[in-house]
Amino acid sequence: MNRRIFLLALGGATAGLLLPVRTTAAKETIMIETIEKTEAQWRELLTAEQFEVLREEGTERAFSSALNQEKRAGVFHCAACDLPLFLSEAKYDSGTGWPSFFASIEQHVATKKDFKLIWPRTEYHCARCSGHQGHVFDDGPKPTGKRFCNNGVALIFKATDA
Repeated sequence: MNRRIFLLALGGATAGLLLPVRTTAAKETIMIETIEKTEAQWRELLTAEQFEVLREEGTERAFSSALNQEKRAGVFHCAACDLPLFLSEAKYDSGTGWPSFFASIEQHVATKKDFKLIWPRTEYHCARCSGHQGHVFDDGPKPTGKRFCNNGVALIFKATDA
């Protein structure tokens, strides 16, 4: 994704901007329609805690999310717009107190640099609604070496029927 499309997706976009997304399995290109809502609309849709994390880039308290212990097969979706972000097969226990994944669903998250602390970090957001999910680090397990450290309140888990 080029810088212009990414910046538009993070807040400068008009409603309905389509972003190209390739699926992992078939390597075909699909389009994701971005969602843009007013602050009042997001506040109506989300809980106060979800709003703080997803719209104001807050962080939930470590070990506070039940999703940290979720081990069933399924898919983790953005709590704001329901876009699938992570497969349960990519989840692992990082010991950090937040749900962690070594890979996201291809092109369903967008990244930007976060300079809120002394050193820069890579923050990631939902590619559809720009909802803040967490930060990605280079200290995860194989095969990617990535750790997507996610706020549990920013996710909804949908179990796969067995």
